[in-house]
Amino acid sequence: MRLLWLFLGLAVLLLIPYYIWSGSLEGVFSLSGSIAWLESLGHWGWTAGFLLLVSDLLLPIPGTVVMSALGFVYGTIAGGLIACAGSFVSGSLGYLLCRCLGRTAALRLLGPKDLERGERLFANAGGWIVVLSRWLPILPEVVACMAGLTRMPGRTFFFAVACGSLPLGFAFAAVGHSGVVDPKLALVLSAALPAMLWLVIYPYIKARASHGR
Repeated sequence: MRLLWLFLGLAVLLLIPYYIWSGSLEGVFSLSGSIAWLESLGHWGWTAGFLLLVSDLLLPIPGTVVMSALGFVYGTIAGGLIACAGSFVSGSLGYLLCRCLGRTAALRLLGPKDLERGERLFANAGGWIVVLSRWLPILPEVVACMAGLTRMPGRTFFFAVACGSLPLGFAFAAVGHSGVVDPKLALVLSAALPAMLWLVIYPYIKARASHGR
């Protein structure tokens, strides 16, 4: 039960900045506003876009809008790479920060039984949970933190967050570059492609783990 309450508590904690700042941030970070802002920064625009996506871990940044703006300014390939990197680093940072809390802190938060349940859940199905959460609001940050707290194997987590981030970043960069107003195709691709990538990559990770490498 503590596992569920902690999951919900993290979600609420991440929703608080959304309700406080989402209106003003969405006004600033509309697609046209984001494009103008990135272009105004010249050579540093890509860095600002990357940092915005990383800060989505704590702030209600409209990540897909920033990814689309990166695609418009830098093209599908370069903009997609920056978008993927920002999403990957954001997830990895949440994982590492919570993992660094250590097992003692995890035991205090969850208790022995729920920690064991969480460790078992993320050891067995964590890859799928991480992969399928990346395109959803709020859940990517919560899942990354829970994965770190339950000490999900690092290799599995980083491959999974990459599988989720790559289609997401390139799909929305392509939307921004093409000028498509309705990003339904990007949403479908960012939901379906991560699962397909994970189906291909997971057997390799499992085989490597079984050989102790």
